[in-house]
Amino acid sequence: MAGVDRHKNSLSLLDAINDTVMVDAEASDWVEAVRLAGFLLYRGNKVKEEYVEAMIRTTKELGPYAVIAPGVAIPHARPEDGAIDVGFSIVVLKKPVKFGSPNDPVYIVIGFSAIDRKTHLKALQQLANLLSKPEFIERLKKARSPADVKEVVREFMSSSGSSS
Repeated sequence: MAGVDRHKNSLSLLDAINDTVMVDAEASDWVEAVRLAGFLLYRGNKVKEEYVEAMIRTTKELGPYAVIAPGVAIPHARPEDGAIDVGFSIVVLKKPVKFGSPNDPVYIVIGFSAIDRKTHLKALQQLANLLSKPEFIERLKKARSPADVKEVVREFMSSSGSSS
């Protein structure tokens, strides 16, 4: 990730999802969907294995807090639960799952890890901006490859001026 200065909150969303995208994923329930998103973070060396279980535990304890928009959940845990680096993963489910939220069913699960309260802010702001656009969510739901997901993110970031 050339040119990424993590100390200036400059990690972009596109940088963050470089190798952490899965499409047409199958999950029998929200726990399995969160585990898939967490596994991508783990595989990308963004979190320790225990972070994935902490994502599930946090969702059980706090309820469906992670379902932040219709069809979209962003499960995460605390930095001290095993975060190694800032990371985002995007899982597009073949069939949606229910978290018990008014925004169910969930088609898109975006795993998230942060090592502090600042480093991830730029990517999180970019993500929030994108998720405020229903057409962005619809396009993600239709993605059939990781390259499709990245292209949708790139396209919407450039059209909204969020790419820098």
